[in-house]
Amino acid sequence: MDYFRQILGNLDWSLPLELIASIIPAVICITLHELSHGYAAYLLGDPTAKQMGRLTLNPLKHIDIMGLIMMVVFRFGWAKPVPFDYRYFKKPKRDIALTALAGPAANVLICGVCLFLYGLLCNMRYTEMNYLIVRTVYMTAYLSLALAVFNLIPIPPLDGSKILFTFLSDSAYMKLMRIERYGMLLLIVLLATDIFERQRIYEAHAH
Repeated sequence: MDYFRQILGNLDWSLPLELIASIIPAVICITLHELSHGYAAYLLGDPTAKQMGRLTLNPLKHIDIMGLIMMVVFRFGWAKPVPFDYRYFKKPKRDIALTALAGPAANVLICGVCLFLYGLLCNMRYTEMNYLIVRTVYMTAYLSLALAVFNLIPIPPLDGSKILFTFLSDSAYMKLMRIERYGMLLLIVLLATDIFERQRIYEAHAH
């Protein structure tokens, strides 16, 4: 037994700890983001998300594997979109925008809570476990804010395009929706540019 303890003690746990401190925050941010969409739609009269089992904290119902990987690697990603049926809404334009805004708003709130906790915890005595806790709280704040900003970009299918819908005529909105099929391709191009590279450099300097 002592032999195995010695082996475990000599292992470099830095990479697993970093992965944990990145994956857990990504799962939290994505899950609460999508849950907020579904709950907002439900409060506005649309039961679709509830009927499809999306009003849950179970991350398996919300996570898109590729989107989660992008969150961990690029700090920007996506989840399985929560379905809604605008025919249930009393005022479709307004309610679609409110449903879309609920996700980023939840992420901003999560960021604020995590930054408050980070301020309380960052002076703890250093141990590997304390480091993991503080790092996870910090990454949750960072990823939550990044997810909010990313989703407010007015490119379909991101939330920003649905919020923009409120300020457009019906004909202009239909034109915007025609490019939705190219939206994900455009987002991948953006991820490949130095816009997000500069953000990662900033994060590195912040440490």
